[in-house]
Amino acid sequence: MPQRSKKGRISFRERLAAFCPEREIFLRSGGQVKFIRISRRLQLCAAGALSIVLIGWAALTIAMVAGSAAVAHDRAVLAQQGKTVASKASKVEHYRKSVEELTQDLEERQDFMDDLYRTHFGAEGGALSARVIGSPDAETKKDAEQGGPATKTSMAPEAAPLMKIDARQRHFALLLATAVERRADKAAAAIRSFGLNPESLSRNAARAQGGPFVPWPGEREDMPRELARLASALSRLEFLESGLIAIPSGKPTTAPMETSSYGYRRDPFNGHAAFHAGMDFPGRHGQPILAAAKGKVVYVGQRQGYGNVVEVEHGNGLMTRYAHLSGFSSRVGQTVARGDAIGRMGSTGRSTGTHLHFEVRIDGQPINPRRFLEARQDVLQIQQIAKARFAGIGNRG
Repeated sequence: MPQRSKKGRISFRERLAAFCPEREIFLRSGGQVKFIRISRRLQLCAAGALSIVLIGWAALTIAMVAGSAAVAHDRAVLAQQGKTVASKASKVEHYRKSVEELTQDLEERQDFMDDLYRTHFGAEGGALSARVIGSPDAETKKDAEQGGPATKTSMAPEAAPLMKIDARQRHFALLLATAVERRADKAAAAIRSFGLNPESLSRNAARAQGGPFVPWPGEREDMPRELARLASALSRLEFLESGLIAIPSGKPTTAPMETSSYGYRRDPFNGHAAFHAGMDFPGRHGQPILAAAKGKVVYVGQRQGYGNVVEVEHGNGLMTRYAHLSGFSSRVGQTVARGDAIGRMGSTGRSTGTHLHFEVRIDGQPINPRRFLEARQDVLQIQQIAKARFAGIGNRG
């Protein structure tokens, strides 16, 4: 074993000596010869120094490459973090815009409901707001959990209180629409009691509409179905009650009895069968003749067979005619209220004595006035409620 190690060391020395033999470099200059000897030790030292330099350079290169990779990795991590922050910022901005849009929609819807309620019921804004936004009940809490503008706020928990307000508004609109529909049905029944078609009257009233198209400003999509139902119910109530108050239900004179009814009768001049288009009320000469309903005077003058006549239009095709007058107390274009004096009783035209001939016409065709003059008390109350509401609307400007 020792001999083998010794031989191994010898052979290593021999190989090293063979690789780095002593070298002499001869230099000749000016006829003189010089030589430089480079010993094995010097060669080994130079080789070692070169190796150290190479190893250092390699280590430095590797370190720089590794550093560049680390920097690139850090940059990638920072870039990803920047994207994440930007994404979160975008979501926060989306949440904020969603909440702002919902808040704006709720405010505009609140204004819409306040205006509708004040127009039709005369409530003050504060009182209405308390009714609309009042304490939530089990129904509205359920609506807030299940319904509402989820598309806008499904990712925005901060909007939960607004969604509860949204649900309460919708619930209130539904309750209010139901109450308005009941009131409209009463108005329709009152109109039927006069022998008139309420739907026909409301259609006539609906024709008198117009104006530029302005899109519904509240919701970004269509109007919510609860508000659409409320708007439709209020519109129907508006048309029906405006038609109801136009129906002549007031007596045209204080005369307690009539001398001739509507329909076929024997003509007082020639005795032949004839059609009488109105009702005759006796009275004293010059007795005041009163408008049977609110309307506009459209004719003051004479008509063949009627003598002196005043005609008043009440809207929706309704017109009343007051004939055989001795004088006039109104002029064309004048707006009169129920009970206003429009003329004086007389016996002009084809008449046998002092009396008032009173007619009610729809679209120019005469109908029996009796149903208007003998309206039930409950019908008159419904009519008075409608008149009071429209009077309140007029006073509010």
